[in-house]
Amino acid sequence: MNRADLHTHTTASDGLLAPAAVVQRAHKAGLAAVAITDHDTMAGIEEALQEGQRIGMTVVPGVEISTSLDGQDIHMLGYYPDWRQTRWQERLSGLREGRTLRNERIVARLRELGLSVSMAEVLQTAGKTGSDETVGRPHIAAVLMEKGYVDSMAEAFDRYLAGGAAAYVAVPKVTPLEAMEWIREAGGICVLAHPGLYGDDRLIEPLIQAGLDGIETSHPDHSPEQESAYRLLAERHGLIMTGGSDFHGERRGVVFHGEIGSRTVDAEVAAQLGRARRRGP
Repeated sequence: MNRADLHTHTTASDGLLAPAAVVQRAHKAGLAAVAITDHDTMAGIEEALQEGQRIGMTVVPGVEISTSLDGQDIHMLGYYPDWRQTRWQERLSGLREGRTLRNERIVARLRELGLSVSMAEVLQTAGKTGSDETVGRPHIAAVLMEKGYVDSMAEAFDRYLAGGAAAYVAVPKVTPLEAMEWIREAGGICVLAHPGLYGDDRLIEPLIQAGLDGIETSHPDHSPEQESAYRLLAERHGLIMTGGSDFHGERRGVVFHGEIGSRTVDAEVAAQLGRARRRGP
């Protein structure tokens, strides 16, 4: 298949497979290219690139940055930023520090609700080995599942961790425009992740006017009607159309969001991203 999955997660953030294993899984799925887009970190890129070179597969370096606008969480995908750039790494580190603060507050709220959960258990479940790796709500959800407080990841979020749920905590985040600026300054390409999840397409136009490079038109949580609408929007504005599975791994037989290769674009899109990357500030 001359196809690419441009949205996957690894153990560097909240995925369940190591970067090399994600690349191997994409290769076994018959893909020509795969992007590693962990949350607020690029700690898995070197390992993924090495594995891609070993087995002859294109690996696209990426990241998914969590932002907020008027109380709405919005995720920005960055492709081909210079992950070795000091300023870029400092900015991502600041985002991870915000996640750490939120995690601690969520755990405190869970304990107030009578659930015996500790940060030590969350960190042990996450299995992180470096400060450049991301710990997030899925790791807290995993502890809730292990302790029998919930039966599934979906239930953990619905009851405790999603916006408006019993233990939800919001922390200050950068805006989408700030994230776009950071990505551009690091030489990368800015793509709006899964717009269908936000429930308000009016937010897209201002991002386009601010220089958005692309839209993730294909995603497991998009309806066929949404995908068609986002393709038309991208064509009208001359934007790059990306797509991917948003693969995180499998827990208790359930894959979240989709299996690698379940949503793809032509591998030429990966090449297009590479050609479009910026060569300087």
